[in-house]
Amino acid sequence: MALPEASTIWLDGALVPWHEARTHVLTHGLHYGTGVLEGTRVFATADGPAVFRLPEHLRRLERSAHMLRMQLPYSADDLTKATAELVRANGHQSCYLRHFAFLGYGSMGIDMRHSPVTVSIAGWEWQGQLPGSDAGITLKTSSWRRNDPNAVPPAAKATGPYLNSVLARREANDAGYDEALLLGPDGSVSECTGENVFAVRDGVLRTPPASAGALEGITQDTVLTLARDLGLPVRVESLLRSDLYAADELFVCGTAAGVVAVRSLDDRELPAAPGPVTDRLREAYLAAVSGADPRYRHWLTWVE
Repeated sequence: MALPEASTIWLDGALVPWHEARTHVLTHGLHYGTGVLEGTRVFATADGPAVFRLPEHLRRLERSAHMLRMQLPYSADDLTKATAELVRANGHQSCYLRHFAFLGYGSMGIDMRHSPVTVSIAGWEWQGQLPGSDAGITLKTSSWRRNDPNAVPPAAKATGPYLNSVLARREANDAGYDEALLLGPDGSVSECTGENVFAVRDGVLRTPPASAGALEGITQDTVLTLARDLGLPVRVESLLRSDLYAADELFVCGTAAGVVAVRSLDDRELPAAPGPVTDRLREAYLAAVSGADPRYRHWLTWVE
């Protein structure tokens, strides 16, 4: 699928034409995966375009850079202003945003101390990365395991470790499934390649903890908050694959995906897809991101 292009990209402090946002082939991050990223969404609201939970995303970007011992040359306030500037320049009412910081051109080799940090923000109109999600998606448990937390820190949203997700997604897609479910090094459920996973059984909502190798998802946190506000019992606890097989409902969530029901896991059909709990949470999520629910307007950063 071709990437929907916009007119400009923010690169190291300036707006540049889309096709002029370039980097050298000997960029350190290209060879060694030394980069951190955030996926963020702009939603159309009655008061104009708004970025959903931008401060939380930028804090996580800073934490990820800190874990990789990368010093970002821009503050969160700088990046907030740059984000709004980019969205306005591109004229987007809704779009996906990619905040990206990586070690650029300047040195080569494993030693990362001598390469400068490059920062970019790009935005484009993207419907998400789970095709066919309206009818519920199919999952396959991957033969690849999620990265061991003592190998690379899963709390850092870093570029290099995403090879793990790429391999798992390719395996699932080649086998005819929409998405892959990854297990942690101990065999417990971790997450999907780009989304956190939730199971519903007997009205109780359950999701794996970060200790399972799952990213501390901002959309995951959003869903947990919405569920508690709806009076739904929630548990963040270790899950086995059999816990998902026995669930009444499964769904995944992430910035690019939103809240998406799971139709089957390893060819085991779910009793309901989407089920009533998934439906309630998806409706609450859409109301929050669009500004329709005033209780969550503090999650929105308006572009204008």
